[in-house]
Amino acid sequence: MHTIRSHGTTVARSHKHDWFILLLLVIIEIILNIIHPFYRFVGKDMMSDLKYPMKDNTVPIWAVGVYAVLLPIIIFNLFYIWRRSVYDLHHSILGLLFAVLITGILTDSIKLAVGRPRPDFFWRCFPDGKDVYDQFSNVVCHGKTHEMREGHKSFPSGHTSWSFAGLGFLSLYLAGKIRAFDRKGHIAKLCIVYLPLLAAALVGVSRVDDYRHHWQDVFAGGLLGLVVATICYLQFFPPPYHTDGWGPYAHFDALDETRSSSLPAPPVNGFPMHVMQSQSARNSEFVTVPLGQNSSSTLRDVEAGRM
Repeated sequence: MHTIRSHGTTVARSHKHDWFILLLLVIIEIILNIIHPFYRFVGKDMMSDLKYPMKDNTVPIWAVGVYAVLLPIIIFNLFYIWRRSVYDLHHSILGLLFAVLITGILTDSIKLAVGRPRPDFFWRCFPDGKDVYDQFSNVVCHGKTHEMREGHKSFPSGHTSWSFAGLGFLSLYLAGKIRAFDRKGHIAKLCIVYLPLLAAALVGVSRVDDYRHHWQDVFAGGLLGLVVATICYLQFFPPPYHTDGWGPYAHFDALDETRSSSLPAPPVNGFPMHVMQSQSARNSEFVTVPLGQNSSSTLRDVEAGRM
């Protein structure tokens, strides 16, 4: 067994650079949430698709961290209690955090660069319902600064991308752990695998129902999150359909090292190592021949086998 107590410190030290990069990603994500998005031209004739009412979020932003990050980590710990593999626990948490943060950075970077207005942009821009335009027919907003800034962050959907990153990673993890693709045709296993993906899809639907995103935003966000989750998962784990898909690469490498260290040394020239060592010791016992006046007779005695 490779537990947290026996191998936890070693595993964490071997991935200290990964944790440092993870910290840098957190800082980058914070900075991206401070930067103002590109204020795209919004003409009067475009307002017909941007006059949906402002509604509260069905899924609040704090809930995304609960079901997309905290819930998978709890499940990872439950499997650790069963398997007792610190490699599995460490790599699953590290892979999940990388998936969520990379997805968040890609999503927010695209949001800032594109600056697409949300479906409820009209009421963010003109909270009193009185629309004003300049000589180029571009909007002259007089709404709250925060609402205006968020109103230009429609593409892609952050809720959806984060949901598919976290729950998509969890789906792949469960598929490997329960051997969903073991060619035995257990549909119940597939239902378990699809459940996190269904939850992520419903979050995406809620973003359209709340008039916070267009359907294209949700589709792009879901695809982005799922692709990043798959790449991050395969960085640490074999594909779920693989024979060893239930554990990380590092777990099997550690098992191989344990087996190789417990095996006896390989034979040399067909003889076991301990036999070769004793033979070498015998060969090192040379006969010392004293040289002096009777050296020639002594050598003859050696040759005759008397010594």
